Amino acid sequence: MKKPETHPHDTRLENRLINEIMELLVTHFGGELSTEGLDECIEDFQSAVQIARSAHAEQVRKSGEPYFFHPLRVAHHAARHWMDFASITAAILHDVVEDTPVTIDEVKGLFGAEVALLVNGLTKVDDERLNKEDLKIETYRKQLLAAIDDVRVLCLKFWDRIDNLRTISALPPHKQARIAEETRKVYVPLAQHLGMGLVADELDAKSLEILYPRRAERYHRAVEELKQETESQRRQIRSAIHHATDQHKIPISYKDRWRPFSIAAARATKRGLATLYTHEIQVDRTMDAYLVLGLLHGLYPPIPGKLRDHLNAPSPFGYQALKTSVQAGKHRLRVEITTRKFARFNESGVLAPGFDFETANFQDLMRSLMEGESAIDTESLRLASSSIRVFTPNGEQRILPEGSGVLDFAFEIHENLGLNAQRARINGKTRLLKSRLMDGDQVVIEKADDPQVLPKWLEWAVTPRARNAIRRYLRSKVRKGS
Repeated sequence: MKKPETHPHDTRLENRLINEIMELLVTHFGGELSTEGLDECIEDFQSAVQIARSAHAEQVRKSGEPYFFHPLRVAHHAARHWMDFASITAAILHDVVEDTPVTIDEVKGLFGAEVALLVNGLTKVDDERLNKEDLKIETYRKQLLAAIDDVRVLCLKFWDRIDNLRTISALPPHKQARIAEETRKVYVPLAQHLGMGLVADELDAKSLEILYPRRAERYHRAVEELKQETESQRRQIRSAIHHATDQHKIPISYKDRWRPFSIAAARATKRGLATLYTHEIQVDRTMDAYLVLGLLHGLYPPIPGKLRDHLNAPSPFGYQALKTSVQAGKHRLRVEITTRKFARFNESGVLAPGFDFETANFQDLMRSLMEGESAIDTESLRLASSSIRVFTPNGEQRILPEGSGVLDFAFEIHENLGLNAQRARINGKTRLLKSRLMDGDQVVIEKADDPQVLPKWLEWAVTPRARNAIRRYLRSKVRKGS
């Protein structure tokens, strides 16, 4: 393979990325480490850069770009989202075992077991006895198995996939489509599951742009026109809000959020700002968020029925903010008010400092996925950090993913109880098995003498544990010919 030429621009870009990664790491984690520990982490990072640069020196991507820029960008994404020194070192090295002579044992010897686990979790399965589809399935299983031990494996995979989607144009169209469909099926639900809603949105949008390029082009053109048409009005709105908050000595910052491309977004372009734009306001404290909401509603009339308080009770996808719509002159405007802390949660999910992530729930779901029929059953995934607490008749508490129903509760108690479930009593009222549960519900499962399992139960169940048990029972009935 021809050695890629390194131009002065490439060198400048490479150095800029490395320096920015280092600054982010030291800013986020330098205060937690001793001087000796910080020096050791920096030395490991610099060694990883040298090894990866050397190992990938002869390689270029399909676009002709020097390959080393790919792991460098993956590490840059990861560093921006609060990933630590070990994760960034692994990001730099994530393709060396798969694509170069460097072995996982060498990585472990140089950087330790933690980095080696992350790199190994990101390395594709290599088995000459398996075809491409089986290799893909086994690679998924390997990622899930590694994620049980360390969720950072999946997070690094998201950045790897995002960079691949951004630079995919050199691949043949059919390969682009396959990668895009795979991303939507597998990685988008997993990112939502980890509280990384904005990451999931980008993965989904980039995939849909590949699958529907002409529609995406029209959408982005419409958004760009809307930006230009409303720039003056949006600036006036920001000025008015800033003036009001400044008078009350509430420091705020702004973020313009334009809706990522999707089929639904493309259909809504004619409705303008009301559906395509969100004005995000960030404050320091939760109390300030409510004060700003009052000031905002004093400036612009609120739209009835549009206020949602997700600061103390996260939305189904874990987003934490006050959401409202106001009539700002001729424009109807969506506004979200959140704290800087919650803004980090909204952007980085499980990776953000202080994010309340239920590790045991996540690990249980991953093990259930490993036991399933397919490599990954993402249809029923729900956010692990967004959960409900449901109580047995004896007052025992069971934690389930939000969106769970009666069947999920029954199988959580015991598989036999689930298989023989007939109906339920939720807070004393008789309900069907397909009923969804709310936080705080008390549930009694009424049993039949024999199993009542039907194929449509798979549509009602959410948790992998329940779905796997239902599948096993239905398969056993087919084998018995009953």
